[in-house]
Formats: sequence, C-alpha cells, structure tokens
Amino acid sequence: MIIRRRRTAGTCVLFAALTLGLQPVGASAADNPDDQPATAPKVELVLDVSGSMRTRDIDGGTRMAAAKQAFNEVLDATPKEVELGIRTLGADYRGEDRKVGCKDTAQLYPVGPLDRTEAKTAVATLSPTGWTPIGPALLKAADDLHGGDGSRRIVLISDGEDTCQPLDPCEVARDIAAKGINLTIDTLGLVPDAKTRDQLSCIAEATGGTYTSVTHTDQLTDRVGQLVDRAADPVVNPVAVEGAAQCANAPEIKPGLYTDRERFGEHRFYRVAVDPGQELRASVSVAADRAVNRDYGVLLRAVTAHGREIVRGAEAGDGRTDVISTGLRYPKPERSDGEATAETVCLQVSNSYAAPASVKTTPGLPVELTVDVVDAPSAASDVAAFGLGRGWWLLAALVLTGFVAGVLWGWISRWRIAVWRTN
Repeated sequence: MIIRRRRTAGTCVLFAALTLGLQPVGASAADNPDDQPATAPKVELVLDVSGSMRTRDIDGGTRMAAAKQAFNEVLDATPKEVELGIRTLGADYRGEDRKVGCKDTAQLYPVGPLDRTEAKTAVATLSPTGWTPIGPALLKAADDLHGGDGSRRIVLISDGEDTCQPLDPCEVARDIAAKGINLTIDTLGLVPDAKTRDQLSCIAEATGGTYTSVTHTDQLTDRVGQLVDRAADPVVNPVAVEGAAQCANAPEIKPGLYTDRERFGEHRFYRVAVDPGQELRASVSVAADRAVNRDYGVLLRAVTAHGREIVRGAEAGDGRTDVISTGLRYPKPERSDGEATAETVCLQVSNSYAAPASVKTTPGLPVELTVDVVDAPSAASDVAAFGLGRGWWLLAALVLTGFVAGVLWGWISRWRIAVWRTN
C-alpha cells in the first residue's frame, strides 16, 4: 500500500501515479489514434473592470493601469497555438440597479486565433465602471470555451468580492467542475482583503486551479503569462466517468485518468479487467473543495465481483486538507493450467467526509482516479525489488576480490619490509 498527501488538485493524481509507478494516459482524445491534429488549447482572460479598479495602490498607478500593462505584455508573448479570448465584468453599467449591474459581463475579444493588435486595441478602451458579477462572468466564460477536447483555462483577475450574491461564485465554479469539461479556473487577487482572498481561493480550488495574490505590476504580468503558457503545455485530459453504487452496474474502465464526483459518505464502483500475470495499479485523489468537518478519510479497495476484498489502501485526514490521496497494487498470479482468463476487479472509492449544516453537499467532491494494468513482476524481479536478487553474485565476487587483494597486499608489504631489513 502506498500513500501520499499533497496540497494542489491540479497535479495531485499524477504525483500519486508516479509514486505507484504508473504511466497515466487519457483514454480518449489524448490517445489521438488517427493522428488527427489535437484541438488547440483555449484560454479566456476574465478581467474585473468594476469601479474599485480605479484605486491607486499598485506601483503608484491604478489597478486598471496595471492590468492593461500586464495584458499587453501577455498578448505579445502568447504562444501561437493558444486560442485566447478576453471577457470583462463590470465594464459597462454605471448605475445603481443591482439587477442590471449583475448582468454586466461581456466578451471583449472572442476566443480564437489571436490578432494581437486588435486585442490590445480592445483592452485600451476599458475604463473602471460598475459592479463585480464574478459568478455570472464565470458562467459566460465557460460557455465561451465550449467545444473541442483541448485544455481549457479561465484566468480571473479581480480586486474585490462578488457583489451579486446569492449567486455564489464558489458554487458556480463547483458546478462548472462537475460537468467534467476539463476546465481550470485560476484566480489572481489585486491586493484583496481576507474575504476576497477566501472567495478567489475557493473558486480556484473547486476546479483544481491556483490562487495568487498580486501587489506589483510585474508580478501580475509574470503570473498571467505563466498561466497562458501552461495552457499550451501538453497535458493529459482526464475522462469524465460516473461510478455506480454497486459493482454489478459499474462502468468498465481501461488504463487512464478519470474524473468523477462523489457525495459525502458515498461509495462508488468502477470495473477493471485484469489478466493472469498482470498487475493492477490504481490511485485516487479526493479534493475537499469546501469546508468540511474534522476526522475524515478516503478509502480505495480492490474487490472481486462478489464483494470479497482483495487489497486496500486507506488515508485519513484531520481538519482542512485540500487533497487526500491513496493507492493500491494488485498482482494477479498466473494460472497453473496456463489458461489466461481475465478477472473483473472492482475498484471501490469511498469517503467519510461530512460538512457543516451551512455547506452545500452538491455537487459531490472532485475525484481523480488513475488506473494502469502492467505485466506483473516475475519472481526474480520480486526478489530484486525487495533485496539484492542476482546482485548477491556481484556482492560475493566483490567480497572475494577484496579478500584476495588484501591478502596479496599484506604479503607484498611483509616481503618489502623483510628485504629492507636485510639490506
């Protein structure tokens, strides 16, 4: 059993997979079996243009000026393979009607091949204006990035808390993540207070993204540029799957990386075929993307189709932890009669999370499941894995060589001393 704990959901399961010796591979678009060109990665920059962006506290200038400068530099450096768009919130309505102000979000530049001059011209027209409808802007941005199977990323830059409750942007982010569309939201806070920081952190955590606090223009430029570049990096897109409440009804999955949502205290099953002489390796990560009660755990079990436990991994946490992970390995022995009959192994993922009464339990917690099936190690490999195996021959040879060399060196030394005394 192999157990690891990490902080961020974006890289969590890949590290667990490496710990288990896995090579996770997406089971759909990532395989690209027909050598078709991959769908271009998509990024939408979502900028808060509310009235508070007039504040002068970033390097002696306004927050809006810092954002414009950062955008211009990022647009110049955007990789050509990235399709980029820009959306604003609070840029147009100057009035006091909350209902109207909370609809104030618009796409400034459509997601697609980047015309740098046109995009910069659009950014230059922006002027801090109105409300801060973060939730509605995220919903629209998710629609802007719809289509294709490439990576999708929203980069939200804001200096204040959402002013359009009860549409909680944290809940919006969870709903977006629950759709399984491989969309990550990264957030950047321009000198935010504690409430704003908590809200932006929650938005990012819900989708496996990152939160960064920014106090200088160059920090903003560097961080936005890093996030846009990251979208261009080759990634393994997890495949959305829905586990069943029982093994008999569970979906059959192949080696790859999968995402699901699991409710508090729920059990979910997935089936994997394992031939004799193969080894099943699996890891699971469950993210606490909202406040949870103390003393919880995550369990991953491999069981037979009839419910008999084969092997288990377990991990328990205490208090607020972003990601909790566990893994297991099951080597299926060769049959003595030589017949290769696949065994259906059910992976059971369960948790003991509970939430305070004020916390919504839907959608469920984010789950990432990595599965691999490889040739099981031979008996000799097992010996080598836990001891020296055939290395004992080398060790014995080295010991013998050292012994003989020592005897010879001692004999030669004594002979030289004897000759010296004689002379």
